[in-house]
Amino acid sequence: MQRRTHALAGMILGFVVALGLVFSGLARAGEILVYTALEDDEYPGYLELFKKDHPEITVKVVRDSTGIVTAKLLAEKDNPQADVVWGTAATSLLVCDQNGMLEGYAPKNLDKVASQFRDAANPPHWVGIKAWETGFCVNTVESEKLKLPIPASMADLVKPEYKGKIVMPNPASSGTGFLTVSAVLQTMGEEKGWQFLDKLHDNIAQYTHSGSKPCKMAGAGEFPIGISFGYRGIIQKQKGEPVQTVFPSDGCGWDVEANALVKKAAIKPDAKVFLDWALGADVMKMYAKVYPLTAYPTGVAIPEGYPADPFKILVKNDFQWAAKNRERILAEWTKRYGSKSEAK
Repeated sequence: MQRRTHALAGMILGFVVALGLVFSGLARAGEILVYTALEDDEYPGYLELFKKDHPEITVKVVRDSTGIVTAKLLAEKDNPQADVVWGTAATSLLVCDQNGMLEGYAPKNLDKVASQFRDAANPPHWVGIKAWETGFCVNTVESEKLKLPIPASMADLVKPEYKGKIVMPNPASSGTGFLTVSAVLQTMGEEKGWQFLDKLHDNIAQYTHSGSKPCKMAGAGEFPIGISFGYRGIIQKQKGEPVQTVFPSDGCGWDVEANALVKKAAIKPDAKVFLDWALGADVMKMYAKVYPLTAYPTGVAIPEGYPADPFKILVKNDFQWAAKNRERILAEWTKRYGSKSEAK
């Protein structure tokens, strides 16, 4: 009888432990909504890694261009929907932060992150993962047909031989477009900067609503030159397209792709798990395979097509100034140049 009692007690204890594990798993399991401006052919590979590391968490993703993500976040200010913002321009997140929309959080590996890749607050309201920069995508075949020299600088783009041969992102909808315009205004000063943009506008055939589209159009031969970003040109060449990526010799505009925790009445623990993972060593090495400008060193070799020290090609960038003046800059840009923007 005593043996039966002990056996029964053991079975009950085992059942209780098993049930506890089940309920523990259910308590950890959940779903988060992530807004991102990462490229649509980029982020799915990262998410596969997250699924392997955290199968208990379901991630729903809303992906769009930086300007659209920013507008969506601002529109939802009083009723936030997203749990996390992943890989969206730091200048956009600064705008959200100025509106009190971000919750401070210090993810794991924060101590490794370079100062220019993170918010100075403690805990930070945004933390960068990598940076992207202005790059020209030049179709070498089309340029040769048209006897066009390959531009080496931003200054080259206003030469008369490029009239109607260039496409560029609209800064109101594209982070790449905004960082390019912001760099011109910061490096030249606003008066000379707008004068330069007036001249550039004369050579622009169309402004797109996507930062990658000008490079895709150049790769397809629709236009010989697309002002875009370096990563896009590099991977298109890897795929066999006749694209040469040019990093302008007079300096590249740039911004940080950053993550943030959205301030909500109830913040999900799984959102913090995601932010910890998104700054982890494994996914950082994946970022570095095409983006050498990572938040901390990864040991991954710089991809072919980039300069040996990609940080040296970046212009001095005042993120706070860019965020503070973003709305004013976009209004002025739209008034001057919006007539050439593609239809939405």
